[in-house]
Amino acid sequence: MSCLVTGASGFVGRYVQSEVETCLPLVQQGEIVDLRDAAALSSAVKQLGRLDAVIHLAALTFVPESFEDPNGVFAVNFQGTHHLLEALRHTGFNGRFLYVGSADTYGRVDQAALPVTEAQPLRPRNPYAVSKVAAEALCYQWSQTGPFEIMMVRPFNHIGAGQDPRFAVADFARQMARIKLGRAEPVLTVGDIDVTRDFTDVRDVACAYRLLLEHGHNGEIYNVCSGSEVSLRTIIDRLAVIAGVAPVLRKDLMRLRPSEQRRMLGSHARLTADTGWEPSRSLDDSLHTLFDHWMETLTRE
Repeated sequence: MSCLVTGASGFVGRYVQSEVETCLPLVQQGEIVDLRDAAALSSAVKQLGRLDAVIHLAALTFVPESFEDPNGVFAVNFQGTHHLLEALRHTGFNGRFLYVGSADTYGRVDQAALPVTEAQPLRPRNPYAVSKVAAEALCYQWSQTGPFEIMMVRPFNHIGAGQDPRFAVADFARQMARIKLGRAEPVLTVGDIDVTRDFTDVRDVACAYRLLLEHGHNGEIYNVCSGSEVSLRTIIDRLAVIAGVAPVLRKDLMRLRPSEQRRMLGSHARLTADTGWEPSRSLDDSLHTLFDHWMETLTRE
């Protein structure tokens, strides 16, 4: 299967490349193509030749930055998606397209509504989530009126080696590694750690994307999640055991978000029914891999 993967050099993209037989990045003359440049994008897609599938990962994803530059987020996440769809249409693409959205589009969910299914109303609370709602709606429209099939996913939190330390669990693992290596005092800087989230190993996420290209239904939306919730405090406790350290926790008020969702838990029943996918890696496996990654990375520095 010849598959174009936008964002192939990113955190999830590197794992998708291990799942897909023939993975093609979106580059031109050795440079990653900017989704905002419709002409360059169209030229790059045309040069790829025949494609069987597309996984559209590329996006601006860091929520705080979306408040600082909402126009930039919309230009990449929504307009860039439209440019990609048009470029594929112009080349006669008739394969399968997987749009990677976000469970952040659900917004604040009442605990009585957990676990979250795909029928949950979307209530985005930040510009990033709004851009993802808009792009998902665009993809659904194309799935009904366009020339190729499109599936859409709403991944929940995922973790693994290579994740940007701006994200909480990667940051905790990096801090623990610095403490273990004697490069920092045994103090862990945290935000609100008594919230729960649904974490999936990035390797399982990449597997889900491949299976959806093979078995997903046109126009359908799928949650990608573990179906389990765990508190950030539990994550920290497990990382401390893995690292063999006992840090003091120090709360940073700058890390606290207003109106924080206290609990989050998703359902992957639809994904499992259509593809047979189940999460295969335990939380401890994911955390071991993440911590080992930071130990290796920091040791090389």
